[in-house]
Parts: sequence; C-alpha cells; structure tokens
Amino acid sequence: MSIPSFEDIIEPNDQTAARAEHLEKLRELVGNVYPNKFSRSALSGDEDTVTALKQWDAVASIEAEMADVKSKLGEGERPPAEVKDDMNERLRALGTVRIAGRLTTPPRGNFVHLTDGISKLQVYCKKGAFSVVRNDIQDLLDFPDSWTVWQLLDHGDFIGVEGYLFVTNTGEVSVHIEKLQFLAKALLPMPDKMHGIEDPEIKQRRRYVDLIGSSLAVEHDGLTTREVFERRAKLISSIRRYLEDHGYIEVETPMLTPKATGAAAKPFKTHHNALDIDLYARIAPELYLKRLVVGGFEKVYELNRNFRNEGISYKHNPEFTMLEFYCAYMDVNGMMDFCEKMLQESVQKATGGLVIEYEGNKIDFSNFRRISMAEAVSEPGAIATGLSDSDLLEKFENDVEHTLIQPTFIVDFPKSISPLSKASPENPQIAERFELFINGMEVANGFSELNDPKEQYDRFVDQMAQREKGDEEAMVLDEDYVRALSYGMPPAAGIGIGIDRLTMLLTNKHSIRDVILFPHMRPEKQFATEDTDSTEES
Repeated sequence: MSIPSFEDIIEPNDQTAARAEHLEKLRELVGNVYPNKFSRSALSGDEDTVTALKQWDAVASIEAEMADVKSKLGEGERPPAEVKDDMNERLRALGTVRIAGRLTTPPRGNFVHLTDGISKLQVYCKKGAFSVVRNDIQDLLDFPDSWTVWQLLDHGDFIGVEGYLFVTNTGEVSVHIEKLQFLAKALLPMPDKMHGIEDPEIKQRRRYVDLIGSSLAVEHDGLTTREVFERRAKLISSIRRYLEDHGYIEVETPMLTPKATGAAAKPFKTHHNALDIDLYARIAPELYLKRLVVGGFEKVYELNRNFRNEGISYKHNPEFTMLEFYCAYMDVNGMMDFCEKMLQESVQKATGGLVIEYEGNKIDFSNFRRISMAEAVSEPGAIATGLSDSDLLEKFENDVEHTLIQPTFIVDFPKSISPLSKASPENPQIAERFELFINGMEVANGFSELNDPKEQYDRFVDQMAQREKGDEEAMVLDEDYVRALSYGMPPAAGIGIGIDRLTMLLTNKHSIRDVILFPHMRPEKQFATEDTDSTEES
C-alpha cells in the first residue's frame, strides 16, 4: 500500500515553508506549540467567546454610544478625548478578559482582529507591555522575546489573549493585550480575504476551508456558509420542537436492514461477516416506524439518514436527511393540514418570516394550494377515462412539476404507483396520497397508510412482479411487516419530508451539496484553481 508523505498532502511552497519556519522558531520560544487548552473568562456570561463579548450589553452599549458620536463628526475627525476617556474608564472597570480565536490578518503592526468563526474583535499589542506564556512550563517570556513571538504569528494562527477592554482613537472597542498564549499554527495560507472561496468544487470538497473563508471574507453574497448551516439547524430544531409539542415521540430505527424496503429506490448493499448475511443501507425507515404504530406508539417520528444508490443531481445526494412521522387515527387530509402548520411555524422561526426568495421567485408559505394530479395535467377525470397511470405520471413530471413554484399539494395519485397507501373510498383506483412541491421540487410525500395485511401482501407481490421485469426500484416483499400488520394497525397517516431540499429553499441555494456539510463527490483531482490567496505575504 502506498502511503503519501506529509509533503504530498501539504504541498511545499514559499508560503508553507515560511509558516513551517515560524513554527519551529515559536517552538524554541514557547515550547509546546499545540497546548491542550485555554480557559476563557466569563464576564459576558458562561464563556467569553468573541461573539458573546461583542453582544454583551456592557460592550454593545458603548459601541452604540461611539457610533452615535462618530455619526456627528466631520470627515477625518476623531472622537473627543474626554468622551473616549469616559468610555475607557467604564470598560476598564469591567475587569480582565480572556478570549481566543483565529487571526484574521497577519499582525504587521500593533493591531489585529481575532475571530471565533462568527464575529471579529480587534486586539492591540504594545511592544514591551505584554508577556507571552511558555506553554511547557506555564512561565512567562521576557519582553524582547514576547515581541519576537508576535512577529512570528501568521494569518490564521490561533492565539489566546488576556487584557482589558478599551476604545481606540478611531473608536473601535478592542482588547489591550497584557498576556498572550500561542495555541495552534496554520501551516497553510488562508483563503482570499476579500471574497472567500469562489470555486464551488473546493467549497463542497473542503468545507473547512469554505467555513474559514466565508468567516474571513469582507464581501458576502447572501448568507455566509456558516449562516446556511445555522439556518438548517434552526429549521430542524423548530420542527423537532413542533412535533414534540404535539405529542410525537422521537425514535431510532436500523440504518442497516436485511431488506431494502420502505420506498422505491435502489439500495447500497454490504455484508455482515459475523452473521454471514447481506445488509442494506436503509432507503427509508417507513416500515419500522409503522411497526411501532402497531406496537402502540400513536405519534412517532424520526429524523434520519437515508441512502440510495442512484444518480446525483442538484437535488439528489446518495446520503440525505429525511424527517418521517406517523399519526394514528389521522388520514391524508389531516396530515396535509398538520404539515402545512408545522412548516409555517418552522419556516417562521428559521427565517423570521413566511415569504422567502429563491432563485428570483418569492415563495409564500402562508398559502398552500391543493390540486389533484389529473387536474394538474389539465385532464379532469383522466384516470377514470383511460389515461394509463404511467402516462399520467410522465405527463405530470414532464409538463407540470417544474411549474409548481408556490407550495402545492398534488393529491389523488394512481394506486398502482403507491404500494403502501390506502385507496380512496370514492375511487379504488386512486391512492389517498399527496406530494408537496415548492419551486418545482418535491419536498414531501405522505398518505393514508395501508393497514390491511392481505392487501399489503398483494401489493408487495405486484411490486415483486415488476422487479422480475427489470424494475430495480420496485419494492421487495417484507414478510415481517405483513406479519406486523396482521396484529392490527389503527388507521394512520404518515409523511416524509426532505430536510435538505427544504433547507435549499430557505437558504436560496441551488445545489443540495451547498446545504450538506460534507457531500459525496468523485475522487479528488488536482484543481486548476487554488483555494488560497496566492498574493498573501508570508
């Protein structure tokens, strides 16, 4: 087996060589250049992160005062000394602060900014007026060596500082460093300081660089990368809170299953050596969750990872996040009502409103339309008048799906393509099923759950016949699920919601890869575009 060298991974160049040289000189001065911890102060609350300190009322109020003072100054004028002195007296009275973060620029003078990945705070270092901690013995360096350490710092390094807050002559709240501790070296140069990472393949393949670049970038078009994933987290937490407030219980079901059941999809297959059985990465948790409804869980949900060995597109990834939940004694109409209210509340909490902009379209979550598939293709009664199920579905996918911009529930699917859903009491050829479309994308799929074990068996047999004809995505017979239904399952409705696609909509991202932290990609190739700022000084 060929093992790449460190230099194969971290390709040597002038900048990496200079950083490596700085690291060795720092090692001579401070000892351990990768210490185990740095204890931050807690003036602002539990822990003084850069963001917490910036948002602390004691600091934010002074910044607001200074902004008001500066708004009344002429061009080139500085805040009056007496105003600045009064602010500094109040800031100094707050006590000593200890913060840590990444250097946003090389320290070429006395000032530099630290970032915690969200906010930036300026720190000030005066020659001869601060000490540096020796990490191996927790002693302090002499002042001349302390300034040498300052000069050996590079853009992207992590340091911890201790000192007091003050306002500079230009009116910026900063930390006057009295003690500095070196915490970690950035051996690779940072991304472009103006725009961050622009190459989408590097952004998705090296998400850590993308996160660094977007936190350091001066200019932003829309949300930063971090803000995208913070909004995703808010969406998920809001959905989880809504479900639990309505009595749903969160569970976990197997990710490796003996049968690839629960959806029409091609699975990933593996083998368990000890048991000597083939297993499949789950394509959906549906049949396990409905087993729990059989067992007495009347309201149950899972936020899960699903895996499908199919194509990749801007809205498909082999591994994706799905929310599935089931409610006893509810039908398809009740589930649409519930889904609508849940999404409205979750979107409101995640974005601050119900109208979002996505690729130039304003999408209004305050209004959900409902229309049958037959009506959507302008063929009223098409199923009853002889248009085949496959022709109806094809016509819908080709001619209609991409036009559904506003939230729209498409209802009344053909039963033949809905093997797990109940038929309509009014028309046995129609399934009580819906799909939710927003901006031309399917976001959710739900139905009244089939709970007749014999009919479910017959539907599985029909699916197996389609597999025999070459349909790799047709479902397989799950004998144990039929057995479970035979113990009796109450009337129920269920739904699956694509979290990744919903996040795409709420963050105005065209590709699913932009809302998955580490999407699957082809093996790495040599990029034509470097992911670093080639003009950065070392």
